[in-house]
Amino acid sequence: STSLQMAELTQDELKKMVGYKAVDDYVESGMVVGLGTGSTAYFAVERLGQLLKDGTLKDIVAIPTSIRTKEQAEELEIPLVTLDTHSKLDVAIDGADEVDPQLNLVKGGGGALLREKMVEVCADKFIVIVDDSKLTDGLGPGFPIPVEITPFCHEHTLRLVGALPSCDGCKPVLRMGSSSSNVNDGDEIAVTDNGNYIVDLHFEEPIKDAVAMANEIKSTVGVVDHGLFCDMTTAVIISSADGISVKEP
Repeated sequence: STSLQMAELTQDELKKMVGYKAVDDYVESGMVVGLGTGSTAYFAVERLGQLLKDGTLKDIVAIPTSIRTKEQAEELEIPLVTLDTHSKLDVAIDGADEVDPQLNLVKGGGGALLREKMVEVCADKFIVIVDDSKLTDGLGPGFPIPVEITPFCHEHTLRLVGALPSCDGCKPVLRMGSSSSNVNDGDEIAVTDNGNYIVDLHFEEPIKDAVAMANEIKSTVGVVDHGLFCDMTTAVIISSADGISVKEP
């Protein structure tokens, strides 16, 4: 049966299936495409490179959301541009760390949240690719919310964010070591591609109002942006032991 076959697939094989499907279903020749960052988005970039190389797709330009995605795309000879010349995208494809029933997302576990949001908010369609472990009834407890802040007086900003009414109950933790992981893996403060720091907000209870919290964090002086992506998702492609499904708002 299909579900038995799916159950035997590795995590990477499941990621590859949704990454490839996103490109196959949503990317057409002549498009401007936003390329996400992370282990699932990696496969979407790989697929785009394949289809350009074999001639299935033509006249594509792409905008990467991180230095490492840029490097992968360059290796695959995907033509790259930036938002400075192309402020409107046809589609952006990226993974997520958590997805709630309204298809609000937590992103930024890999540290690329600012560039991801800048690119993905400009896309006509934003396609999110995940496995079913990323689905949750409420954002927060399953994955800390990353907040990118300026290095200037970062301890002050960390305290301000932690004290916001909408963040009640959170424990703000400065990201250390590698910026591409929220696990403390070094003694130096983690620095993003943009030269900023990240505070990860750890919650024990589900966030009551993700949209209110998004607005409150964003309006805090010293915050650059955060990993709550609300009201942006066009579709979520989900892999699980039962196969692939698509959710739309």
